[in-house]
Amino acid sequence: MIRRLLLFCITIFALTLVPAVAQETTVLRLVTHDSFNVSEDVLSAFIDETGIEVEILRLGDAGQVVNQAVLTAGNPLGDVLFGVDNTFLSRALDADVFVPYTSDNLDSVAEQFILDPEMRVTPIDYGDVCLNYDIAYFQDNNLAVPDSLSDLVDPEYRGLLVVQNPATSSPGLAFLLATIAEFGTEGDYTYLDFWAELVANDVLITDGWSDAYFGFFTMGSEDGTYPLVVSYASSPPFTVDEETGLPTTASIVADGMCFRQIEFAGILAGTENEEAAQQLIDYMLSEPFQEDVPLQMFVFPVNEEAELPELFAEFSQIPENPVTVDYGEIEANREQWIEAWTETVLR
Repeated sequence: MIRRLLLFCITIFALTLVPAVAQETTVLRLVTHDSFNVSEDVLSAFIDETGIEVEILRLGDAGQVVNQAVLTAGNPLGDVLFGVDNTFLSRALDADVFVPYTSDNLDSVAEQFILDPEMRVTPIDYGDVCLNYDIAYFQDNNLAVPDSLSDLVDPEYRGLLVVQNPATSSPGLAFLLATIAEFGTEGDYTYLDFWAELVANDVLITDGWSDAYFGFFTMGSEDGTYPLVVSYASSPPFTVDEETGLPTTASIVADGMCFRQIEFAGILAGTENEEAAQQLIDYMLSEPFQEDVPLQMFVFPVNEEAELPELFAEFSQIPENPVTVDYGEIEANREQWIEAWTETVLR
């Protein structure tokens, strides 16, 4: 009896010395492009609510992110991918990069943004890719702002425009699609003729949006020398001058000059954290995240119940007639369009 009591006491004492085993924290890796951003408090709210940590892996521009996802399909670099858009979507879907998931929060999203009937991707935001210009430059040089794509090949705009490579950049591809919609692929003057004239007019080509805007655009960099850049119609609010309270840039939203881009998130096939990944997709459609999107990523939320920040609502420009190219047409022709562009512009 004494021995049993002694053993019992020893056991209890030993258990008190063993620290409680902490519950394992799930860590989700979000694979995305360099332009992705989210407020710290918004991300922290998700972590506090779910206990799921989020690690962000930025891999360049959207085209580069999709290329990496295709190369690692089934053995992904992360759990969720954000940033594939309607210009690169078919490449990812054809490679079976994602697994299907239908979020309950899609009830607040307009059908126009849902492009994949199998719900392998979820729309998160949209924006219109347009030319942005440095207002002061054009005023100081008494230069008219171009109001058509054709104007860009005029000698007065020589060496003023910086654009992105459509093979590596989603805004670059969106702008290419705008030129295809405007000039066509057949006839006496095609989009390739237009691009050949742009090259002769000293257009600058960069790999991605960040390089173009923050490296060469006059209002994005102190060393920038190009007053015209392919960006978004929602970019000007972020250039508001503190003294005047007015933007220092504006977008050209004339008919035929803007392409509507939709960005998606998807759960990467091969993830070991599928349930947690679903929770992140849900959160990205929630009002807190959606209302954070405009001032963090220069784009509009897809959740119709999300309120726009005052600055964004006041100074963002929305084109009346943005260019659209059928999703199926992009899927069927994207590679040959890019290859022909590359031959014309880079070789």
